[in-house]
Amino acid sequence: MRKRKQILAAALAGAMAFSLTACGKTNTAAGQTESIQQTESRGQAEPTEETADEANTASEENENGGTVVQTTAGLVQGTDEDGISRYLGIPYAQAEERFVPAAEVTAWEGIRIADSYGPISPQGAISGLGQAGNQDGTDNNSQNLNIWTPGVNDGEKRPVMVWLHGGGFSTGSANEEGYDGENLSRSGDVVVVSVNHRLNVLGYLDLSAYGEKYKDSANVGIRDIVDSLEWIQDNIEAFGGDPDNVTVFGQSGGGAKVLALMTSPYAEGLFHKGIVQSGATETMGVIFNSQEASTRLTEHILKRLDITEDNIEDIQTVPVEELETAAMEALQETGEELKLPAALGGGYSMDWEPVVDGDFLPTNPVTEDSFAEAGADIPLLIGSNLNEWSGFFETAPIEPTKELETALREAYPDKTELTAEQVDTTTIRLPLLKIMSHKADQKAAPVYAYVFTYGNSYHGAEIPYVFQRVSGSGEEQELAEQVSQAWINFARTGRPGAGKIPEWEPYTRESGATMLLDVEPELVYHHDQELLSILVPDYEY
Repeated sequence: MRKRKQILAAALAGAMAFSLTACGKTNTAAGQTESIQQTESRGQAEPTEETADEANTASEENENGGTVVQTTAGLVQGTDEDGISRYLGIPYAQAEERFVPAAEVTAWEGIRIADSYGPISPQGAISGLGQAGNQDGTDNNSQNLNIWTPGVNDGEKRPVMVWLHGGGFSTGSANEEGYDGENLSRSGDVVVVSVNHRLNVLGYLDLSAYGEKYKDSANVGIRDIVDSLEWIQDNIEAFGGDPDNVTVFGQSGGGAKVLALMTSPYAEGLFHKGIVQSGATETMGVIFNSQEASTRLTEHILKRLDITEDNIEDIQTVPVEELETAAMEALQETGEELKLPAALGGGYSMDWEPVVDGDFLPTNPVTEDSFAEAGADIPLLIGSNLNEWSGFFETAPIEPTKELETALREAYPDKTELTAEQVDTTTIRLPLLKIMSHKADQKAAPVYAYVFTYGNSYHGAEIPYVFQRVSGSGEEQELAEQVSQAWINFARTGRPGAGKIPEWEPYTRESGATMLLDVEPELVYHHDQELLSILVPDYEY
C-alpha cells in the first residue's frame, strides 16, 4: 500500500509536469481468529511511552507469556519457547470486499493475541490435480502472516526470510506444518516470515472491463504479497529483523511468485534477494495469463453465474463454493478454446495466475525477457530437484540407447541406479535454465544455480532440508544443516555456501556452474548439457 501510494504520487507528479503525466494440504489451528483484548478503532496506532509500558506489563501478566510487540496497527503478543518468539496470524492488510486491493488494517486497542494461525484463502484446484480443496477455515480476508524470531526489540537487525508457499496460484497456505520457521530461525539467527494471501478466482479474476472499482482485480492475489512486504518494511525491525535485508523465497508456485515480484515495479525496493526452488513455469502450465485469455475466462465465469455488467455487484455475494465451481468449469472451457496445456497430467486447461497487464506486471516473468529493470539488481538463488514429477506422472517413453546411458552416467556418476525416465528434465530444469541464463545475461547481480539430488528428490523434497525439519538419519540431518545454512548465508550476504559445500561460483551461460546438493555437494559445469541435448534437442534457452 505504501509503495503503491508512492508510485501513484510519482505518476501524478509526472502528469502535472507534462501538462503544466506485481506472486497440498492445509493445516489451520482451531482458533482461526486471534482474540483481541478490548475494542478496534480506525486509524493507525502510534507507539507511545504509555503503550510501551502497557506492552511490558502485559508481557508479565498475560497468561500467554509471550513478548508483546508494537506494530503500526497495535500491540501483538505471541508465544516464547526455546529461545524463539512466534507470532501467528498477524493481519498485514484487510480485504472486506472481493476483487479489490486490500486496505490498511483497522487499528485495535489493547493487545492482539497472535498464538494461532489465521484464516487462509478459499482453496481452488490446479488443472490435472483434482478438485478444489476443503473450504473450512477460509476467508477472502486472508491477509495475515506468521513470524518466527530469535529476539524482539533487542536492537539487532537480522536477515529476514519471507516464505511464499507452493500450490500454484490456486491452493496451499502459509500454515502448513512443513513451513514452520522455528528451526530455521534458531539455526541461522534470522527472522522467518510466511505469508497468506488470496488465491485462485478470488486473487486473479479479471473484472477490469466492469468498472473502475475492479481495475486491479486481475492481480489482487500477488498485490497482497506486495502489501505484506510493505508491512514488513514498516514493522519487522520491532521483531528483530532488518528491513534493508529481506529475502523472498518460495517453492513451485511460490517460486513463480518470487519471479513475479522480481518483475513488478510495485515490489521494487521491498526486498533484496530472491530464492526460487523448483519454480512453476511454462511447462507446468504457469504462463502468466494474457489479458485476452483472462477476459475470456471472466466472460465464461460470469455467464455461468448469470451476472452481467448491470448486476456485477452480485459477484460480491455469490457463495464461494458456487464461485469455485463456475471457475473450474470455465478454466477447462477456456483452456480448450485457447489450446492451453494443463499444468500437469496432459490435456488442456487454464490455471489461475497473475495477468501480464503492462502495469503491475510489465512483462512475463517466465519468458526470456522476463526480468524488467525492477529486478535487475536482485541476486538470485535458483534450482530444481533431480526427479521432480517423474514419479507422479507418466513420461514419454525414452529409448534406452547407449548414447543416452553414457550421457546420464556422465551427468550423475554417483546415481548408478538412475534411469533416464527418472530424470525430470523437461518439467522444471529446462525452463529454469532459460530463466537463470537470461537473468545472468543482465550482469547486474549474481545468479547461483543448484540441483538437489539427494535420495528420491521429487518435487518439494528439498523443503524439509531448507527448514531443518528432517527426522531421519544423521546423514539427512547433516545435509539439512548444509542446505539450510546455504540459504541462510545467501539471505545474510548474497552468497550461498556452508560447511562441506565447496565455493559456490555464480552461474553464467558460459560456465554453467551448478551446485549438486547431496551428501557430498559438488560444483559442476554444464554437467547435463549432453543429456539435455539428447532428451530435448530442440529446446532453446
